[in-house]
Amino acid sequence: QVQLVESGGGSVHAGGSLRLSCAASRRTNSNNGMAWFRQAPGQEREFVAGINWSGDQKLYSDSVEGRFTISRDRAASTVFLQMNTLEPEDTAVYYCAVGRSAYASRNTGSYAYWGRGTQVTVSS
Repeated sequence: QVQLVESGGGSVHAGGSLRLSCAASRRTNSNNGMAWFRQAPGQEREFVAGINWSGDQKLYSDSVEGRFTISRDRAASTVFLQMNTLEPEDTAVYYCAVGRSAYASRNTGSYAYWGRGTQVTVSS
């Protein structure tokens, strides 16, 4: 069983930045795609960004394209999400996930392991 621990969430004003990190309990995800999803109160979990095993394939949702950057450190089994120019609409619990394959995907069903989430709150 892979355990994922997210960190880096917090409260910022609109226009601010945060950097999320997600560390895996063991190095089983180095050959798997990873991703960030988010879920706001009363809404479904939505895809934010994904990255393939090598880091050269990256996917973003339209709402974060150009503002967020996903990256990974395979040696440390860690994935990051740099979030810039944050907006109140970005407020949510952010979850990282390890994929079932080597590739990034926008679908929740493509991910086998999930973290417990970290809260991001953006005030106007």
